[in-house]
Amino acid sequence: MAVKIRLQRHGKKNFAFFHIVVADSRAPRDGKFIEQIGSYNPNTNPATIVLDGDKALAWLKVGAQPTLTARRILSYEGVLLRKHLAEGVAKGALTEAQADAKFAAWKEERDKKIADKKAGIKNEEIAKAKAAKAAEVEVNEARAKAIAAKKAEAEEAARKAAEEAAAEAAPATEEAAEEAAAEPAEAPAAE
Repeated sequence: MAVKIRLQRHGKKNFAFFHIVVADSRAPRDGKFIEQIGSYNPNTNPATIVLDGDKALAWLKVGAQPTLTARRILSYEGVLLRKHLAEGVAKGALTEAQADAKFAAWKEERDKKIADKKAGIKNEEIAKAKAAKAAEVEVNEARAKAIAAKKAEAEEAARKAAEEAAAEAAPATEEAAEEAAAEPAEAPAAE
């Protein structure tokens, strides 16, 4: 029986997450499995991986073959490095303490990279939010200027219309005043 370490798809359409399982290679993808050793969620940034490294290492030591994606996940989590270091210890190239020190240094460096990536993502989101806020302020200022220009234009048009109306009314009032002044003089003469 050929044993594989592979991914088993779960979740809804366009939002999948995966269980990392040890299964017979002849079993269907989402079918029967021997043991579940972790999960992988690519929908988060960075991807969320929960893996029992000891179980994965034990299965690798007894001959389980990971698929390409599972191999990348195992490498990312350091299981393949631990297997490599264990083989070095078995051959006598390293001591157990040296192997543990190398793995601890690698894990510390990897954790630092992950923390830097998360901080970078957070800083990028903050920068995008600031840029969006600045663009919104700029748009609002442009709208306010346009509204003020329209309002000033309307006030100017209203002022000109009032002046024209006053100018037209002024001669008419002068003529009416002259007529009114002339009428009383004519009125006593008509009596």
